[in-house]
Amino acid sequence: MKREERLNHILDLLASNGQIDVEQIVQQLEISPATARRDLDSLSNASLLTRTHGGAVSNTVAYDLPSRYQREDHDERKLQIARLAAGMVEADTVVGLSGGTTTKAIAIELGMRQDLVGEPGRITLTVVTNAVNIASLLAVRPHIRVMVTGGVLNERSYELVGPLAQNSLGKITLDMAFVGINALEPSIGAMVSDEMEAAVNELMINQSRRSYLVADASKIGGHSFVILDRENLTGLITDDQITDEQREALAMAGIPVITKTGISAAQ
Repeated sequence: MKREERLNHILDLLASNGQIDVEQIVQQLEISPATARRDLDSLSNASLLTRTHGGAVSNTVAYDLPSRYQREDHDERKLQIARLAAGMVEADTVVGLSGGTTTKAIAIELGMRQDLVGEPGRITLTVVTNAVNIASLLAVRPHIRVMVTGGVLNERSYELVGPLAQNSLGKITLDMAFVGINALEPSIGAMVSDEMEAAVNELMINQSRRSYLVADASKIGGHSFVILDRENLTGLITDDQITDEQREALAMAGIPVITKTGISAAQ
C-alpha cells in the first residue's frame, strides 16, 4: 500500500472513531509498528491529528468554538445529511463548502468516497472553502484540489471572512455549494449569527449553479441575527426528523426540502 493510501485510511479510521492506536493501524493496514508511528507523526506534523501515547486522537477545535460548531446531540442527523449531500457530488465538479459542523461532516464523507479516486496524480474534485479546518481535513487527499479563500480568520469559527474572502469567491464559479446556517424560519429565511459570515455565505450561494442549505431539523423555526438572501437557493438538505408541517411551510416559501426519502416542493 502506498504512503498516500495509508494516510487516507488512517484519517478514515480516525474520522469514524475519534481516536486510534498503533496496534489498530498495524492490524488494519498490515504494516509494521514503526511505519504506523511514522505515518501518525506525519499527520500530526500536518496538524491533521493530535498524537497521544501509543496512538492519536482527532485534531478538534470544538473546545473553544461557539455552540453552532460544537459537538451536539444531533451528530447522527448531521451524518445523515452529510452522506446525502456528499452522494450528490459527481466527479470533476467544483464544490463550495462554508464553515460549520455539518459542512465539515460533508467534507469527511467526500474524502472517504472511493469512487472519486482516479488515476494517481489526477484531480477528480475541487473543493472551495473559507473554513481552514475543512481545508486541513482534505489536504492529504491527493485527488482533491482544495482552494481556500483569503480573508481574516474568525477565531471563534475558523472561517475566513471579509473583503479578501469575498473578492476571491467573486472570481470563480461553483457547480454546487453546501452552506451551513444557524436557523431557518420559513417566513423569513435562513439566518446566521455573524454579518461577515453572512456576506461570504451569500456570495458562495450566488456563485453556484446549485446551492443547498444544510441543517438538521432542530434549526427549523429558530432565529438568529443576519438573514441570508434566498433568491438563488436550490433547496434545503435536512434529516428525516423534519415534520410534515415544516416541509409544507418551507415548500410554500419556495425552499424545496431534500431528505433521504425524497424531495418535497410547492405544487
